[in-house]
Amino acid sequence: MNNLGRYLKKHTEALVKDVGVEAACELTGKSKATLGRYYSEHSEHDERFMPIDAVAALEDAASYPHVTSALAELKGITLTFDESRRNSKREGGVNSDVIALSQRFAMLMAEYQQSIEDGVITANEAKRLLKETLAIQKVLIDIKMHLEDEQA
Repeated sequence: MNNLGRYLKKHTEALVKDVGVEAACELTGKSKATLGRYYSEHSEHDERFMPIDAVAALEDAASYPHVTSALAELKGITLTFDESRRNSKREGGVNSDVIALSQRFAMLMAEYQQSIEDGVITANEAKRLLKETLAIQKVLIDIKMHLEDEQA
């Protein structure tokens, strides 16, 4: 499998894990085995990738557009990602935002750890992980500053 295929499969796996395997099965109508084949690096699945409608459904439920972001990076395109979805109202306030950011940070660290264990990390992947980690840290600092201002 070429590096492009591995890169996309890694992001497909991150997308499925972000949503959760059971939820991903429900959203896509695919079995766990079928979803696993989409990100398997086994040679018999080299040319098998997740259909775009399944990617769209999962990215709608995910905390981050993993595959879309990966495709943009491959083309040298910079996406602006805003976690607030303009067409829906989120409830839960600051605590739910901090929890969501913490979960995303944990997922990023797991991706990084897996890349280190595999012994392969592309420059684009390292940049993406760093960029997203820094963005999460900035949001957490902004939340902290906002809470401190409210308490003062």
